[in-house]
Amino acid sequence: MLLLKSDTIFLRALEPTDLDFLYHLENNPDVWEISGTTTPYSKFVLKQYLENSHRDIYEVKQLRLGICNLQEELLGLVDLFDFDPKNNRVGLGIIVLNSKDRNKGVGRQVINLICNYAYKVLDVKQLYANVLEENEMSLHLFKKMGFREVGVKRDWIYFDGQYKNEVLLQKIKDNVH
Repeated sequence: MLLLKSDTIFLRALEPTDLDFLYHLENNPDVWEISGTTTPYSKFVLKQYLENSHRDIYEVKQLRLGICNLQEELLGLVDLFDFDPKNNRVGLGIIVLNSKDRNKGVGRQVINLICNYAYKVLDVKQLYANVLEENEMSLHLFKKMGFREVGVKRDWIYFDGQYKNEVLLQKIKDNVH
């Protein structure tokens, strides 16, 4: 577990006790734009999801971990998605639920931990992230952590009656110093 711990946070598997947090997050319309959600989730469906969250990344092509502070308070989630072991790549998404927990180095630490995990344990060559063009804080964070902008997907996300551009960022293992 030391691989997934820093000075102020750690990443852990989801637990049944995370149901209320997940319910609040998944049903928050403010995050639907980035999550692709279009309808609310019931606690029943989310409970089923938690019961299956132990499944192996090689089977389900996804790994979702909780982001916790050292007091074990759940702050957010980090997702590795679209895991492709043939091409040695995986997508990365992060969400810190409460704005009071943002801009305190959490995202930087999460990216560092999850990149090290992906490179060392999953043996991927690259991680990529999709970030809305207007999300300047996330773009700045990923670029600061060594991700490079490699393209813009025009009119990629349709939400609340308008199209938005999404930026594709990559971090290739050869570029890691």
